[in-house]
Amino acid sequence: MKLHTLLSCLHDFPHIPKENPVITAIEMDSRAVQEGSLFICIDGFTVDGHDFAEQAVQKGAAAIIAEKPLDVNVPVVIVKDSTRAMAVLADFFYSQPTQKLHLIGITGTNGKTTTSHIINEIMREHGQITGLIGTINMKIGDETYEVKNTTPDALTLQKMFHEMVNKKVSTAVMEVSSHALHLGRVHGCEYDVAVFTNLTQDHLDYHKTMEEYKYAKGLLFAQLGNSFQHGKVKYAILNNDDAATKEFISSTQATVITYGIDTKSDIYAKNIQMTSSGTSFTLVTPIDTIQVHMRLVGKFSIYNVLAATAACLVSKVPLQTIIKVIERMTGVPGRFEVVHEGQNFSVIVDYAHTPDSLENVLKTIRQFAKGDVYCIVGCGGDRDKTKRPVMADIAVRYADKPIFTSDNPRSEEPQAIIDDMLKGVEGEQFEVILDRKDAIYHAISLAKENDVILIAGKGHETYQIIGTEVFDFDDRLVAAAAILQK
Repeated sequence: MKLHTLLSCLHDFPHIPKENPVITAIEMDSRAVQEGSLFICIDGFTVDGHDFAEQAVQKGAAAIIAEKPLDVNVPVVIVKDSTRAMAVLADFFYSQPTQKLHLIGITGTNGKTTTSHIINEIMREHGQITGLIGTINMKIGDETYEVKNTTPDALTLQKMFHEMVNKKVSTAVMEVSSHALHLGRVHGCEYDVAVFTNLTQDHLDYHKTMEEYKYAKGLLFAQLGNSFQHGKVKYAILNNDDAATKEFISSTQATVITYGIDTKSDIYAKNIQMTSSGTSFTLVTPIDTIQVHMRLVGKFSIYNVLAATAACLVSKVPLQTIIKVIERMTGVPGRFEVVHEGQNFSVIVDYAHTPDSLENVLKTIRQFAKGDVYCIVGCGGDRDKTKRPVMADIAVRYADKPIFTSDNPRSEEPQAIIDDMLKGVEGEQFEVILDRKDAIYHAISLAKENDVILIAGKGHETYQIIGTEVFDFDDRLVAAAAILQK
């Protein structure tokens, strides 16, 4: 594609150079630049792409997008906001791929990953070739790829969607983080269905207040369906039990479908019964009312299933297909995942890293636990400090034997993180074991028949970040080894 053709999609009066080279790729990382690339200078949190423009030229960049003049010997296009320009350029360069997909976006504090995986499995059962982008990985059909962020940057996203279109994907499901919405990473994504799970405390290190956090989440719905296309209806799937839903309803022009448990909704669950091995409930939908018996455990799992059901129903999937998948699913990696090596007590690994998610998981365990409940939990370094004492308080309130340990301390001292946690539990009964492996081995060595050990916070993660180093660490593997040694 010629540079002038590519720049035609920018409408904020950029200066168009006389030169008109062929653009073969778009890159924001100078290390990835090849002959013919358009290099976009992004001023990020840690580095400024403008400092790497000369390096990009030396590697073959044919042109540069920047926010200020640069002394290089290739055309430089000055724009007001290179991040916004990148989203527009990437969408155009990759032939607007999301307009060729049925795109489902899921936002919320908790439940995004599980809900996205349930939707993905239902769509596959429905005969769709699917794409999935989220916290754990990216999938295109049966192929799996690693991802760095829950929601990648706009350029990476459009590349991914372009690849999906090339591989005949018909439905794409993606987690949409509040950071991505606030930073404009999803600009150019044409959503057909947007799902809201819940809003509880998290990421206040970034958003500062819950109101700002809610505003960021609400952008997904405010940007959805501002025209009434009768052949292509947009849907907002909203949790009616969450207070934020009222505001999201008023901010979207899309067709609203609600789901809930405690509030009468378009799709809701009643007559709920839970055991350690599964959950039963009556599912009420506008299509039919049907009894569901699933292996997933907990009230939070019902919310995830209701959200997935609503998203799939508006995507024209038969209710019987939805129920078939829900009843056979055993879970998602690192989400209420059971580690079993023949022991007579339970070990559960869960990604619960927010106050609400930790409380939900411990409440669920309390419903079936016959012995003592252990809770091994820490808090991540360089992240929201205000939730640390709250997390500790929840662990003490719902667990018989709370153990505070390291999560991913990053640049912070592990003991300093623990000290923040202890501000919420002064005088209470708990243990502190800084080394996460030692904490897991300690709990398992003490566990008796019918006890339940929850290892919270890291879930599917296979690493631990201490300082600037990344170490191999998987709660599930460590727990399994400890059980076998017991």
